[in-house]
Amino acid sequence: MTGPGPRRVEGALLAIDTATTRVVIAIGSFGGDIAGTTTWVAGYRHGETLLPTLETFLADRELGRDDVAGIVVGTGPGAFTGLRVGLATAKGLAHAARIPLVGVSTAEALLHAAGDSIGVVLLPAGRSDLVIVRRGEAPRLLPGGTEPEVAPGEAVMAVDLDGRAPVDAATRGEAAREGLGQALLRLGAARLQAHPDGELAVVVPEYVTLPRGVRAATGTVAWSRDPR
Repeated sequence: MTGPGPRRVEGALLAIDTATTRVVIAIGSFGGDIAGTTTWVAGYRHGETLLPTLETFLADRELGRDDVAGIVVGTGPGAFTGLRVGLATAKGLAHAARIPLVGVSTAEALLHAAGDSIGVVLLPAGRSDLVIVRRGEAPRLLPGGTEPEVAPGEAVMAVDLDGRAPVDAATRGEAAREGLGQALLRLGAARLQAHPDGELAVVVPEYVTLPRGVRAATGTVAWSRDPR
């Protein structure tokens, strides 16, 4: 699915996210304004579809790789295949062009897109387990059969959990995912203001690892880096 019609952007900021089943690409300004976005279901074909679709996306806006002046990449939480391809591609582009790259938590961007009324996002961690992320808190893994602790009146959204989460939560998740590209650009633009040289050497994916990814004492997911 493609967003509004093509619009050329000078000194463009590119956002890439491959943490969920739907890849998201967005282009905009270093002020966080969006000029275009596209998304598609990648399945297990991230490596086959990401670069060709990105090239077409840029060409439709009369842009080439040389017009991209910075990159924002979603870091998860997410599954190995998608995140590995997304981060490797983003880092490769940034390194080759010598432009800054920053990472933004996909969960944080989804919560940003959802607005202040929603403070919890649920994501899949394999076939039965879940990851729960609250604003300002580290992601936590919920083993299969464990219900998330939700406060009375607390709104929850769910992404990629059709049939495993309440319909209203899944609906909120789809609505938030529609704004993921914009959220990545806004959060990434703010991060670039704080780190103008980028963070290419330190940005790593937040993989969900099961079952060894659970610390027996706390239940906290053992991410590739400290997610705090």
